[in-house]
Amino acid sequence: MTDTESNKNREARGQGIANVVTGFFGGMAGCAMIAQSVINVNSGGKGRLSTLIASLFFMFLIIVLGGVVVQIPMVVLVGIMIMVSIGTFDWNSYSYLKNAPKTDAIVMLVTVAIVVATHDLSIGVIAGVILSAIFFVEKISKIKLTKQETMENITFFVEGFLDGFDVSVKHKNIIIDFSNAHIWDDSAVGAIDKVVIKYR
Repeated sequence: MTDTESNKNREARGQGIANVVTGFFGGMAGCAMIAQSVINVNSGGKGRLSTLIASLFFMFLIIVLGGVVVQIPMVVLVGIMIMVSIGTFDWNSYSYLKNAPKTDAIVMLVTVAIVVATHDLSIGVIAGVILSAIFFVEKISKIKLTKQETMENITFFVEGFLDGFDVSVKHKNIIIDFSNAHIWDDSAVGAIDKVVIKYR
């Protein structure tokens, strides 16, 4: 959203440490920052300061104004969460679902259905990961290697894929030729989509 790089390992480390620490205070592990980050960016707060201010304000609400916050009717909070959901939902995912490989669509729909049915995100995610692994094993079991190639010639990794494109180019017809390539999974499709969106 901000056209900037991010260190995913550092993010995962930070979130993991925070989830471990919060358990000692009776808190629930998870990641509630996606909606806040989207709202910050859409409101013009694109730096780390916006996240810091939001976090400090939440701490102030909980520690200092906790007695006032608990008096807010639940129906008001539900209304706010519905508007946040509408504002942060990626509406393009519906069109992707129609064009996505059937296995990817099945994994997404099954994961969502299980989460809704069980009210447990972890069960849905585990089911989605297992189903995705089964589909991947089934897909690669059909591969026949007819010509020996080095790994550099037959594989590209999504991490760093965007770095290979100069998206500052304007007013040019750009063709990305994948006629001799095989796209293995949703992360590769997502990387290609990002490149196309940036050029558009």
